Amino acid sequence: MTPIQRMILDMEKRHYRYAGSKEQAIRNELDVAPARYYQLLTALIDEPEALAAEPVLVNRLRRIAHSRRHIRKAG
Repeated sequence: MTPIQRMILDMEKRHYRYAGSKEQAIRNELDVAPARYYQLLTALIDEPEALAAEPVLVNRLRRIAHSRRHIRKAG
């Protein structure tokens, strides 16, 4: 797993209190746009290395992504 992938997983474990604070952290800490961050995250949760490193987190993110896809298809 690359250092940026590790940072993305670590960022996903955090809780953000205020609207926009996660997006600001993404820009400040990773130096990427939030849209790019979410593209990287979507690809990352399909990686076996991510699942091995953070199984609970990755499975939770996979469930959320699956639910969102299901809602989009139904809508």
